[in-house]
Amino acid sequence: MHIYTTGQWVLLFFFYCFCGWVWESCYVSVCQRRWVNRGFLHGPLLPIYGSGAILILFVTLPAADHLWLVYVLGLVATTALEYVTGAVMERLFGVRYWDYSHHWCNLNGYICLSSSIAWGFFSVLLVRFIHPPVGRLLADVPSFLVDPAALVLTIAFTVDVVRSTQEALDLREMLTRLAEENEDIRRLARRAEVAAAFAGDDLRRFRERTEVEKLLLQNRIESELAEQREAHQARKLRRREAAQERIRRRTEAKLQALANIAQTLEMARSNLENVADAADSSLDSRRAELDDCIARLRRWEGSIRSRGENVYRRSLRILENNPTARARQERGEVLETLRHLLDR
Repeated sequence: MHIYTTGQWVLLFFFYCFCGWVWESCYVSVCQRRWVNRGFLHGPLLPIYGSGAILILFVTLPAADHLWLVYVLGLVATTALEYVTGAVMERLFGVRYWDYSHHWCNLNGYICLSSSIAWGFFSVLLVRFIHPPVGRLLADVPSFLVDPAALVLTIAFTVDVVRSTQEALDLREMLTRLAEENEDIRRLARRAEVAAAFAGDDLRRFRERTEVEKLLLQNRIESELAEQREAHQARKLRRREAAQERIRRRTEAKLQALANIAQTLEMARSNLENVADAADSSLDSRRAELDDCIARLRRWEGSIRSRGENVYRRSLRILENNPTARARQERGEVLETLRHLLDR
């Protein structure tokens, strides 16, 4: 097999990145029944395919004439690459961009037997059938064009990686922030529920007004009715415009939940003045606790109002391009909630 220059290896990397993007985008689009611009980056590149192809070519150079050895070496090398890449990306971004947890014989959800077997066959396909004509085509490229082309593509790729990495870090921060926000609001709702019962309020009526789960996750009944009323309009809107409308409705529902909880807490605080059978120290403690709860609600309200649609839009782009992405624990709940904003 021909030994390439650095510039030629770079061009091969980008070529196979593009081929991987075409394959993944078409495959996932068929599975999702809609076009999916697959990948982590903005551009039409999937680096794991480019890296996998270059790695296969490197490790199989000494054994290119022995298909069984190409299969084994390619399987081992690409499986290791897939595991390391998946683990590093989840550790860095808090999101698992592919998940084999439900596949038989998987290792921590990053790799699985069926995927590794497929990588082995891809290695043989690449070395024996795909790469030879690609290599001949690359050899015909004038040498004075190779390095400049590689440099331009590398610069564009680096800019895209930096931008996409920042968006992925923003998504991690958003998932963490929303998970903390939701959990604290649930705690405040439970405290308001106790306060409502202490004040003699109708507990059932209080829950109807401040049921955070329904208001945070869009009240199921109201949401379904609204979706039916707006179905003919939503079909006319572009998908992201519909998502923006869902973001607006969700924000309004969350603010309404906070307002109802705050109103209940404020009523409970004012009612403390009429309690005559409690010690002053007990009243002061309850009053301070309610004041703290109200202050936290106001802070969350300010945070929600200041959260622009651009923050959601950047996160939704990543989720739209990676429909199988998953996150663990509280982040996973928030990620699935955000994903529902993309539903048609």
